[in-house]
Amino acid sequence: MTQTQEFTPGSLGAQDVLRLALTSKVYRAAVETPLSAAPGISARSGNTVWLKREDQQPIFSFKLRGAYNKMSHLTPEEAARGVICASAGNHAQGVAFAAQRLGLKAVIVMPVTTPEIKVQACRVRGAEVILHGDSFSDAEAHAYRLQRESGLTFVHPYDDPLVLAGQGTIALELLRQVDNGAYTVFVPVGGGGLIAGVAGVMKALRADVRIVGVEPDDSDAMYQSLRAGAPVRLDTVGIFVDGVAVKQVGAYTFDLTRRLVDDWVRVNTDEVCAAIKDVFDDTRAVMEPAGALAVAGLKKYAAERGLRGETLVALTCGANMNFDRLRHVAERTEIGEQREATLAVTIPERPGSFREFIEVIGPRTITEFNYRYAPRLEARVFVGVQLRSPGERAELVDTLSAYGYGVTDLTDNEIAKVHIRHMVGGRAPEATDERVYSFTFPERPGALLEFLTHLHAGWNISLFHYRNHGSAHGRVLAGIQVPGEDLGDFAAFLRGVGYPATDMTGNPAYRLFLT
Repeated sequence: MTQTQEFTPGSLGAQDVLRLALTSKVYRAAVETPLSAAPGISARSGNTVWLKREDQQPIFSFKLRGAYNKMSHLTPEEAARGVICASAGNHAQGVAFAAQRLGLKAVIVMPVTTPEIKVQACRVRGAEVILHGDSFSDAEAHAYRLQRESGLTFVHPYDDPLVLAGQGTIALELLRQVDNGAYTVFVPVGGGGLIAGVAGVMKALRADVRIVGVEPDDSDAMYQSLRAGAPVRLDTVGIFVDGVAVKQVGAYTFDLTRRLVDDWVRVNTDEVCAAIKDVFDDTRAVMEPAGALAVAGLKKYAAERGLRGETLVALTCGANMNFDRLRHVAERTEIGEQREATLAVTIPERPGSFREFIEVIGPRTITEFNYRYAPRLEARVFVGVQLRSPGERAELVDTLSAYGYGVTDLTDNEIAKVHIRHMVGGRAPEATDERVYSFTFPERPGALLEFLTHLHAGWNISLFHYRNHGSAHGRVLAGIQVPGEDLGDFAAFLRGVGYPATDMTGNPAYRLFLT
């Protein structure tokens, strides 16, 4: 019997996780990471904030701990056959690194959309990389098929007692590094391996230390599962914080998290982008979105609950950021810090109206102004305004309204931020029967051609916007002219195209600027 065969989901407790963590072998590959001060975040929040720097592991992610702990406990027969995993990111690198250290064969199945930098990071460590499918689910299913055929040992990214106990060694370090009474630890959550391990070790030794889980509001499988009382499977997950984009959490991790985690906070994309900048300002390190997730949660949690004078720790779990994504992060940071408002404003289409509008804005800095002439009585402008305080946004909207301007606040409108702001001025009243949809595309050659091939020859594409954000999936806003009598066929097309699609025809940003 191996060290974890004695456990089933529900029977694994905090003391068991502690024992497995204390007997782990992670430091043959991983390092004890430092606890870094965050003076800027501390000053703004009124608390003492520390960052547990898991981004400083050899693979720039905590995932090495769990992978190595699992693989170091293989029987001689299992080690001789080798291991297999499915991953598009940090877990793959952890398995590859651990296999190299242990001299094991490693097969890693990745979606074909995986950025080449991540593929090569595994291959240079001697792993065999197999690219299969457009999504993690496709890759995972193929990995399990190969595992059954080959007898390789599957190394799960989170739902395994040895894996989560390996991640729990972080808590052992925190107990030595933070020595001033009770404190709160903020942990990023995807499948739950990290928070289950950290909470298990921490609660076994220090019940007074609070554990708060942090999830993106569009990838909150654990939060939704806890509300339902059992693991649930999300239909879709957000793609920005890809390191935690999990549709279903594990059985072990759900049970431990349900019993041991004290509280939860969910954050949006803008708040994560702002946290990436905060960490950079305090450390000069660039986190991947998941790496800054706990910091975003810490900031939001402290602000909403009015925390002051407390000790707060955020786990910065990874720094494998694609350089191409930095442009997108920079664009969203000011909104996440509530330092910018983006508004749609209707002004008279006559000489002098722009000057009058700016006079109402006053001494505030204009960060963006998009306008195109059209022979109408009124013009619609897309404007970004720098704010001096979070509450100033509502004040600005009220002021403009008082002067008779029609104002729509688009600061929290995702379509406006990703697409419309780059398309303002392209109004096309001639585009009759236009249906506008947001599609999520796999970032691989041929995906757009497949989409267009599915499209009915009689339907005209009247609007199209795409920007590469350096992730495994791209986002496209498309307008398609579909007569009313074809709506049944169009619904069938949407079901068969194979890409997630959301109807945006009623979105106010689209209605204001592109119709």
